[in-house]
Amino acid sequence: MSLYDNELERKERDEAIRHKLALLPEQPGCYLMKNKENTIIYVGKAKVLRNRVRSYFTGSHNAKTQALVSEIAHFEYIVTGSNVEALILECNLIKKYHPRYNVLLKDDKSFPYIKITNETHPRLEVTRRVFKDKAKYFGPYPNAFAAQQTKKLLDRLYPMRKCKTLPDRVCLYYHMGQCVAPCEYEVAPETYEQMVQEISRFLNGGHDEIKQDLTRKMHEASEELNFERAKELRDHILHIDAVMQKQSITTTDAVDRDVFGFAVDKGWMCVQILYMRSGKLIERHASMFPYYGEQYEDFITFVTQYYSDNPALPKEIFLPVEAAGEDAEPAKPADKLEPEAEVVKTDVKEALESWLKVKVHIPRRGTKKSIVEMAGDNARVSLEEKFKLIERDERRTVKAVENLGDWLGTGGIIRRIEAFDNSNIQGSDPVSAMVVFIDGKPDRKEYRKYKIRTVQGPDDYGTMREVVRRRYERVLKENLPLPDLVVIDGGKGQISAAIDILENELGLFIPVCGLVKDEKHKTAQLIIGDPAEVVPLPRDSQEFYLLQRIQEEVHRFAITFHRETRAKSMIVSQLDAIPGIGEKRRKALLKHFGSLKKIKEAGIEDFRPLGIGEKLAAQIMQSLGSAEVPVPDPEQEAQLTDVFEE
Repeated sequence: MSLYDNELERKERDEAIRHKLALLPEQPGCYLMKNKENTIIYVGKAKVLRNRVRSYFTGSHNAKTQALVSEIAHFEYIVTGSNVEALILECNLIKKYHPRYNVLLKDDKSFPYIKITNETHPRLEVTRRVFKDKAKYFGPYPNAFAAQQTKKLLDRLYPMRKCKTLPDRVCLYYHMGQCVAPCEYEVAPETYEQMVQEISRFLNGGHDEIKQDLTRKMHEASEELNFERAKELRDHILHIDAVMQKQSITTTDAVDRDVFGFAVDKGWMCVQILYMRSGKLIERHASMFPYYGEQYEDFITFVTQYYSDNPALPKEIFLPVEAAGEDAEPAKPADKLEPEAEVVKTDVKEALESWLKVKVHIPRRGTKKSIVEMAGDNARVSLEEKFKLIERDERRTVKAVENLGDWLGTGGIIRRIEAFDNSNIQGSDPVSAMVVFIDGKPDRKEYRKYKIRTVQGPDDYGTMREVVRRRYERVLKENLPLPDLVVIDGGKGQISAAIDILENELGLFIPVCGLVKDEKHKTAQLIIGDPAEVVPLPRDSQEFYLLQRIQEEVHRFAITFHRETRAKSMIVSQLDAIPGIGEKRRKALLKHFGSLKKIKEAGIEDFRPLGIGEKLAAQIMQSLGSAEVPVPDPEQEAQLTDVFEE
């Protein structure tokens, strides 16, 4: 479905695009898809621009690609000298513009690193952000748990500083032998330098050497009858084994490498990354996302974005030769590859090596090819699991929808459920929200928000009456579909209020149920009708789980709306409290700056386009607590005021 306002606008867009498609060159380059607001929504590369860009507007596509195409109002392109240049340009454009549909080509999370800070007294920390601060970064780790466990082990082995701010006296870490206590004692720089070198060696794959060294020290302590020290060293060795026990595959070379494989199905791509350190497989990570272009091209784009966000590089990267997936052809031997395919792969290899400054391999035989194939197989399994889980959940949801009516005694299948929740803090900024579930799934375009108009103070029953009245008066007036069930986030009083409005005022006889929470604020009981009766719905049933999801969703939606309303209310009240700022100026300020924070950060000069002189600008800045408020010159202020008044 197109996102355009009318048929004429759509036809004009199609005509303009058709003319531009005819002018596309048969050269490599990048293309930038834009929407009606002239915002770049997708960046792609092509070996032949004419063929690639035309493919978006001809033939059939999956639903996700159709969604992208429906937003395209026009496009631009940049011709490059080679496919290598096109890939590098694409990376730069994505990094600059963050197009919405490209951003979906990766997880929205950043990966954790272990960092040795660049300070007089360095310390270890786990971070998700890499800065050019001369610190040492190691990673990325597949998950925070892996990084935290490794840091915990290093904290036991090396007594580096633990506190962010040096305390006045030694702490427990010193007494446990896990800190050299720079807060109390002088620590030589050589001590830190040795620890940093050993930690760096450990994190770069030298943990076997560290283990041998600890074993030697343990035997020495035992021979000296220092059994307590020997036991401590033995525990350190056991901790190293516990953290490193996940190693399962080893290559003969002790090289750090990331191995990539991918699979596609139903418009989704899964990329599997195998982390090999010192030639040993230690972890894996899977990323799943919808893709919009060609399989292999979007996979390569993922790889470039991954290292753009995670700049700690291994020595080597392994990539698959052929696209993996249900529709992919079987992999061909290296000597049977078509010349053009070979050129494309060579271009990709050269482009990535130029972009990342790291060795890129596309193995075609032997153990290394088997490892890449294993990554692809894992990606395929992850996708299969995803769709099996979705299918299972859909079956359970359908069953829950079919059975819910029987439990509630309403008869028939309850397809449309509308749920309400109120939100306020001691009666301030009261709001309510409604969510809609159809066949057990949320229909977000049907969600509604309500600012309470007639109720003063914390009156939950009155709020429920107003919202139910407003909602179903509109339903009747506009002939909108009626729900099969109304769900109220509350108990007997809220149910009674809703039923009174529906039946006695509007003449609607819709089943109304309430979800009562326990002392831990968890859904505990289902009640229905007036007088309310408890429905003996098992808490481990799919029907109960469906209602619980609905309650959590409407609560989330109401809370989010209330926070937005409170934030706007606070901004308005702060600006209204400033003498000389009325409603007109308040709106102008918010429109010009965009937020209260931006107003606080503004300087005197920034207010002049709004006709606000230095005196009033200084008063605004002072009232909002700006960091630096200049004192205006009285004569200059008078002259400026005269100019603006004229």
